[in-house]
Amino acid sequence: MGEVVTEKDKEYEAEERKSAPGADQAMSDRVNNRSLRPRSEAFKDFMKSGWADDEPDIEPLESSKFTPARLAALGKAFPGERLVIPAGQPKVRNNDCDYMFRPDTAFAYYTGLGVDYEAGAVLVLNPVDPDSEEAKAGQTHTPELFVAPRADNSTTDFFMNPHYGEYWVGPRAGLKEMTAMTGIETHDIAQLADALSKDVGAEAGAVRVRVMRETDPQITALVESIRQANGAADPDKNAASDDKLHEFTSEARMVKDSYEVSEMRKAVDATKHGFDRLLSSLPSALDKPRSERILEGAFNAVSRELGNAVGYDSIVASGPHAPILHWMRNTGVVKTGDMLLVDAGVEVDSLYTADITRTFPTNGKFTDLQKRLYQAVLDSQQAGFEAAKPGATYSDIHHACMRVIAERLHDWGLLPVSVEESLSPEGQQHRRWLACGVAHHLGLDVHDCAQARFEAYQGAPIRPGMIFTIEPGLYFREDDLLIPPEYRGIGIRIEDDVLMTENGPEWISAGIPKEIDDVEAWMADRAAAAK
Repeated sequence: MGEVVTEKDKEYEAEERKSAPGADQAMSDRVNNRSLRPRSEAFKDFMKSGWADDEPDIEPLESSKFTPARLAALGKAFPGERLVIPAGQPKVRNNDCDYMFRPDTAFAYYTGLGVDYEAGAVLVLNPVDPDSEEAKAGQTHTPELFVAPRADNSTTDFFMNPHYGEYWVGPRAGLKEMTAMTGIETHDIAQLADALSKDVGAEAGAVRVRVMRETDPQITALVESIRQANGAADPDKNAASDDKLHEFTSEARMVKDSYEVSEMRKAVDATKHGFDRLLSSLPSALDKPRSERILEGAFNAVSRELGNAVGYDSIVASGPHAPILHWMRNTGVVKTGDMLLVDAGVEVDSLYTADITRTFPTNGKFTDLQKRLYQAVLDSQQAGFEAAKPGATYSDIHHACMRVIAERLHDWGLLPVSVEESLSPEGQQHRRWLACGVAHHLGLDVHDCAQARFEAYQGAPIRPGMIFTIEPGLYFREDDLLIPPEYRGIGIRIEDDVLMTENGPEWISAGIPKEIDDVEAWMADRAAAAK
């Protein structure tokens, strides 16, 4: 049985919550292994002595060369306003266990920080004095980071604070480390409230505050309290103002700089290794219980070896699961002779993710029917690629892909109407077998830039520097009585990542085979390597 928690223990836990912003989400007066720590002064004195110097060597992140331009563009969009972008807090998985922390995408983009350095951190863009030399030079804002200082072995928090103490969580980046890594001036998170309150008001010339309101409820509540205390307490107006910030940060990520393109290439390369590992595991997984999960585990292991994690929950869908668009239970049996659909991507340490789908014949060879259906999807994807050119829109890609799908369905006798009638807005019968979209932005999020306006996303011209997917498919459900029995339970999707250049689109995932002969050769090679 665990040690009894005394009133003194509870008092200390309460003090810990005060000193660790956001920690009270995951901490209470309940008994757990983290709260059952010795409290004696003798223990504390003993724990503060006899440790080697652990001063880390910190180098600037490569991303720090690119964030100043991003921050400058953000500041120019909101002159005279204070902008608040939190990293977010860990999310509770169950009881006192959190999910692995992954910072908010906007925070990662504007700080250049990836992985899990900075739970609870906040980026603030402060407007410069309009009469200052900085303003005369064209600068609109000064960025500042607010983080918890290091709880290293020179502090009591080192062994007493389970959220920041390095005895518990390992070495962390503190104030000077964050400054060195990001190039952004960094302060103690305890100073945040005062920094956010400075000069705030509703009158002309006063500072107004915008916050990424969905990221960290505690930071949003703090901003709202500051607004209320300074005459800017209209919740609807404030929410609309904050939404504009979210919208801008989403649209800003549409065109990738050279660092982002490089990171995306790394993510695609790592994803190829993941598919290699999965295919090597396929022959021994066939016909075994929950073999979809055997293959998922093979891919996901590579994501941790070569990156931060998977960019999204992997879809490993065999046979009748393949037509289920978001099948992520992965509990099925991968049967010999079925088609296997795998939609997966590695998120590298910078948090950029690939998004690739391949569909395989589980025994290594396509049947004639499988070839016919697979080639139709491949041709549809190629049509979308050819429609993707500088100045084209996502609608152009969509319609090109859909025309091929509608034509093939008509050729096979599945469409109850003509191709043109099906393609008309009043028809759309072909969408029974391809109901989802076929392209989306890709980057720090698998569905990147999702808060952008329609006219800036689907309706906007595709520009050089944009990275997106093209992913048509055919989904013949097992219970679909309008198709021949041999079609039922087959799902095919082919998805690749595309970089738009000045000279047209580039398949940045071209190294991951998808032509029928190439897929069969790839599968044979991986099967041989596994023996």
